[in-house]
Amino acid sequence: MRAGNPPDGAGDVGDSAQEPGGSAQEPDGSADEAVVAFERHLRAERGRSAHTIRAYLGDVRAMLAFLRETCGVTELSDISLRDLRSWLAHQAESGAARATISRRAAAARTFLGWSARTGRVAADPSLRLVAPKRQQHLPGVLKQAEATALLDVAAVASDDLDPLHLRDRAALELLYACGIRVGELTGLDIDDVDLETGVVRVFGKGAKERTVPFGVPARDALEAWLTSGRPQVVTEESGPALFLGRRGRRADQRQIRAAVHALLEHVPGAPDLGPHGLRHSAATHLLEGGADLRLVQELLGHASLATTQVYTHVSVDRLKQSYRQAHPRA
Repeated sequence: MRAGNPPDGAGDVGDSAQEPGGSAQEPDGSADEAVVAFERHLRAERGRSAHTIRAYLGDVRAMLAFLRETCGVTELSDISLRDLRSWLAHQAESGAARATISRRAAAARTFLGWSARTGRVAADPSLRLVAPKRQQHLPGVLKQAEATALLDVAAVASDDLDPLHLRDRAALELLYACGIRVGELTGLDIDDVDLETGVVRVFGKGAKERTVPFGVPARDALEAWLTSGRPQVVTEESGPALFLGRRGRRADQRQIRAAVHALLEHVPGAPDLGPHGLRHSAATHLLEGGADLRLVQELLGHASLATTQVYTHVSVDRLKQSYRQAHPRA
């Protein structure tokens, strides 16, 4: 996110960047001080989103509360691997999902690893902490015909030149054309889009920048929004935001998500997916069309190729389903 468009929670970071550990003052060893400094570290040095920071801090505070109340541990230096395993076991016994336990364990490892690097603990007690692996669920995707039908519905809806209908059409075209996240979409500014060359500059997780191409349908929808839709709602508060709401402020994720759900209701047989479903669909259709896996990884902004490989499973699963339906000896 560029200057003038700070995300929620990305305000003052004070002088937290003065020290490699994320704190401008010497650590006093207390858990409360460590959590405050850890928050500054995540925001100023790691560039995490406000949502990610809230999740990390919530998990860390929950862990510290459990260790204090159940294990009698009040100082970071007293935390042991056994205490951490007790914390995870308690969550499992309480019915927490595997994915939730895995996420909380990752937050604990990140926090305690950072605590060790900044001298708040002598050694990281979470080095051998093992959490249950997440169950891998194949993401829901649209068939290519369903994706085309969805974008046709959005195009017909925009014929009335209502600015929000024009916006929704452009947003859906860009989501499907580029496979970008909805947060990346709503964070776009006008100068991030180059209509002449057909590329968009995207700022993804960890403030990593990538350039993603889009095709003629997305370009036409963006031109219609910029020339006929956005001028109807722009205000002094709009700034450089590409997509706006009815009152002229930057559109938020909920508005785009609601538009996707509403338009999908008009596509017979299509699953009820959100914006992330369009991202999954774009990746799957690229691979089905013969795109290289590493190319898809770059387009999606995945840090690991393993994350992208799930879409190969989706494609194979769809292939098997079609085979079973069509082959007489399946």
